[in-house]
Amino acid sequence: MTLQKHSVAVVTGAGSGIGRALAIRLAAEGIAGLAMVDVNAEGLAETAGQITGATKVTTHVVDVADRERMREFADEVVRVHGRVTHVINNAGVALGGTVKEVTLDEIEWLMSVNFWGVVHGTKFFLPYLEKEPVAHIVNVSSIFGMVAPPGQAAYCASKFAVRGFTEALRHELEGSNIAVSVVHPGGVSTNIANNARIAENTAHSPEEIERRLEKMNRNLSTTTPARAAETIVRGIKSRNPRITVGPDSKILSLIQRLFPKRYFAIADKLTGGKLSET
Repeated sequence: MTLQKHSVAVVTGAGSGIGRALAIRLAAEGIAGLAMVDVNAEGLAETAGQITGATKVTTHVVDVADRERMREFADEVVRVHGRVTHVINNAGVALGGTVKEVTLDEIEWLMSVNFWGVVHGTKFFLPYLEKEPVAHIVNVSSIFGMVAPPGQAAYCASKFAVRGFTEALRHELEGSNIAVSVVHPGGVSTNIANNARIAENTAHSPEEIERRLEKMNRNLSTTTPARAAETIVRGIKSRNPRITVGPDSKILSLIQRLFPKRYFAIADKLTGGKLSET
């Protein structure tokens, strides 16, 4: 089991959603230290206010896309907490729009957070994790790192990239002191849809965009952040290399493996068209 009383965990994207729930859940485990990261200082403060117990909690306003700030942050955590044993790269953003609609700048912004944020969190903490008897890297992908619905090409590209990066890393570190897990949440009731960027060149009216956001929020209500965090922490404890969160994630990943050419049509029909509404 990788979670112990002396563990010090880093959680990115801890200002809301799954990241907040993970921070609260990890503190409840009684670990020694918790370094919470987000670009939203107010959200971090709210998360910190919900944590009770003896865990040493620090908050850090950091943009995970900023290479030099992330390099400094890794040193900062060890300076403040003395060590780091778990890094959970959870921070992520969303972008709605077809390939034709989204701009190159929008895709680069998305990739800088969703993919490069994971790379930065992995690379800069890896030297410290190698010094620990037991350590763990947990990178959060998505069910959209397994299946790819229309209108989500950029988001899927980032989450497929996280999956590939993490699985290769796991094979590289096999047999070492560092466990590696990739997480594939399905629909989780967070604010990611409300905070998503809409393609600058979208052909949809504001009313249509609002309607789509409402549908997306309904589709994301399958699992609560607290339940997602519980599943992820359980996966960390068991050193599970692939953690699927929510029944929809399990079902969709199975359909994709069984029917790699026809999975979208099958899954969309089974979900009553919800997959094509994301």
